[in-house]
Amino acid sequence: MSRSSDYDVCCGLENLPVSIESTSHEEQLPRFQYSPDNVPGPGSDIDPSEVTFPGCDCNSASCHPGICSCLQSHGQMYNDTLCLRVQDEKDSGCCRPVFECNIMCRCSEACANRVVQRGLGFRLQVFRTEGKGWGLQTLEPVPKGRFVCEYAGEVIGFAEACSRQRSQKLGDMNYIIAVREHASGGGRVVETFIDPARVGNIGRFLNHSCQPNLLMVPVRVDSLVPRLALFAARDIALGEELVYDYSGSYKNSRGESQVVIISNTDSLSKKPCYCGAKECSRFLPLDVSIINHI
Repeated sequence: MSRSSDYDVCCGLENLPVSIESTSHEEQLPRFQYSPDNVPGPGSDIDPSEVTFPGCDCNSASCHPGICSCLQSHGQMYNDTLCLRVQDEKDSGCCRPVFECNIMCRCSEACANRVVQRGLGFRLQVFRTEGKGWGLQTLEPVPKGRFVCEYAGEVIGFAEACSRQRSQKLGDMNYIIAVREHASGGGRVVETFIDPARVGNIGRFLNHSCQPNLLMVPVRVDSLVPRLALFAARDIALGEELVYDYSGSYKNSRGESQVVIISNTDSLSKKPCYCGAKECSRFLPLDVSIINHI
């Protein structure tokens, strides 16, 4: 791991600066507007900054399941060390949505049910990988279950996602993520499209791995629009690259939520995977849901 430069990729908009390795220069970074949160984009039906959830009346520093309306309605998803709770054995392998206390709640900012909204919890660094372009690594150890960062960007509509796919040229980077949440009962599917290509946060530098060390979980705070939070799937060592599964299949079942990268539309040929994992599938995940509508 190389030394860091003094440049902050986040432009001072996060609670912690994110450096770039000293062997690279900020002029080499892709141009985009930094935003730590999701922002409304073309075709979005819901403003991600709109407050849509009621708050709890807890006056304590941290909420308790016995009295907190938020925890009673949605469950206690974090433990006392702010780690994502392990699912029950019958639900193992599922990625369930998380609901945190919000701006309408009377509990303090130190409440244990406020994790993702606190921002970055660890010092991170953007660096040049071998064969994969830019990547993101941690500058300190990350315990299993701890929140690392979000994948934030423009929240766009389905038609806009299709339009942006059409305009992509061969070799263009694709950042659009489709979040498909399967509501319990009735088979209803809620879709959210997030694109950090023009406006986004540090999550846009994360690469794919067939054996990831991060787990993506939809987390709701103030708005119905989910915040795509990335938690440590295992203990992560200092200097290790942070990666997640683009297919959304890692610790995820169709009965809950599905998070997938929508692939480029210039061809349906599979792109090689360079994650280097022992059980690498050799190709990046390919989702054709939008391609079929273009």
